Amino acid sequence: MKSIKSIYKIGHGPSSSHTVGPYRAAKLFGARYPDAEAYRVVLYGSLAFTGEGHGTKKAIQNALPEAQVVFNRDTTELPHPNTMLFTAYKGESAYAQLRIFSIGGGSIRIEGEDSEEEREVYPEKNLTEILELCRAKDISLVELIREREGDSLDAYLKTIWQAMQDAILRGLHRTGVLPGSLALTRKAKKLYEERSYNESDDVTMNRKIAAYAYAVSEENADEELVVTAPTCGSCGVLPAVMYFMQRDRGFPESEILDALAVAGLIGNIIRTNASISGAECGCQAEIGSACSMAAGGLAALYGLSIDQIEYAAEIAMEHNLGLTCDPVCGLVQIPCIERNAVAAMRAISSVNLSRFLYTTRKISFDDVVTTMYRTGKDMDEKYRETSHGGLAAIYRDHADK
Repeated sequence: MKSIKSIYKIGHGPSSSHTVGPYRAAKLFGARYPDAEAYRVVLYGSLAFTGEGHGTKKAIQNALPEAQVVFNRDTTELPHPNTMLFTAYKGESAYAQLRIFSIGGGSIRIEGEDSEEEREVYPEKNLTEILELCRAKDISLVELIREREGDSLDAYLKTIWQAMQDAILRGLHRTGVLPGSLALTRKAKKLYEERSYNESDDVTMNRKIAAYAYAVSEENADEELVVTAPTCGSCGVLPAVMYFMQRDRGFPESEILDALAVAGLIGNIIRTNASISGAECGCQAEIGSACSMAAGGLAALYGLSIDQIEYAAEIAMEHNLGLTCDPVCGLVQIPCIERNAVAAMRAISSVNLSRFLYTTRKISFDDVVTTMYRTGKDMDEKYRETSHGGLAAIYRDHADK
């Protein structure tokens, strides 16, 4: 597996697959062929169907100004649901071409070439093998991660954590309407500030966590800077949980960074053995993965055992299985923003269950990851980030009447 650094990327929303990945692909293509007189980019699959609402054209043209961007919604036989064909021209003649895939979380892969991701860091294939190694060496997950990642990890995670906090703080103070045809009003500030009468401590906790998740997700929807965790569409879950634990529960930053490391490892395992792409496996691959990361990271923050950490991550993923990706109007707003808040609270519930019930579990984390991938592959394409089905279709039907 790659470094956990490849899970966390700072970039502009609203979608890591649809903005961060295409932006990086366009940057790469432009750097390879800087002498081109013109560029043409054809988008296929999910990028074609939801790319306008997700800002894909803008992201590409930020990297390649004046590039012609074409949305091809007719081609169906694709090597990946997020396929891009880049062509460089001199005069009327095409002289270079690359097919590039946006594979989730802002990562890209060039057809016929080795991955652009970082070096292999973990020879283990899954969490089972990693936990067996930890037991054999009598070390924690954090100790193993630091051993493998090296001294540069802390500085990287500090940068990531600061970007996460910045997104929350910006989002909590902003009001107004998000871009796009839905005219959706920002809710994070209202949710954070308006305490209900005689509010219990549990209600306050859930309200604040939801507000933090809304804040980040609304920043993402507004195409502001966020951190893929593991994607832009699910970027509010992990920051919301960790910010609450530091801001409202007093955990020190050093322990938050350790928790982010564990969360990153969990996301890395999911990406390696399944997918974190909504276009490939539905929202279970995005929100489900984020919920699993947050649960595992929080369990580590609480100092729970490696078995309890695994169980927390497993519960979180298991109860997001089958979650569809059906963005209304192709925007990362409904149901995406609300789902971030719900998943953040579900992550905490998963940890609470794992704390007491881990000795009774029958299903491994790796089995649930395999199940998620198979479920995603079986899912009809209209439920995998095309806006052809689910809430997107129902909303469109009502709007047309």
